[in-house]
Amino acid sequence: MTLWTAMLVASIVCVALKTVGYLVPPKWVEAPRPMRIADLLTVALLAALVAVQTLGAGQEIVVDARIPAVLVAAGLLLLRAPFLVVVAAAALTAALLRLWGWAA
Repeated sequence: MTLWTAMLVASIVCVALKTVGYLVPPKWVEAPRPMRIADLLTVALLAALVAVQTLGAGQEIVVDARIPAVLVAAGLLLLRAPFLVVVAAAALTAALLRLWGWAA
């Protein structure tokens, strides 16, 4: 199976799932349990994305400057810092750690 075939199949599956979503009766989606599951699923997917992007490099787990940068960003978000300040501080943290040779 080529990459283009896989992408085409994945695209068709996504469109089909979206279409099925429009066919689901609103009372099913607006019930408390599905709304709670959707909220938790969103948080879980975002956490998994952050973990994979922070620790992953190909098929390996890598500990480098991204981990302290994410910790700085999390701390600033807890302090309710503006988003641009959070991004700049995290980038600066990673850049300085790499410059000083403390993290690859």
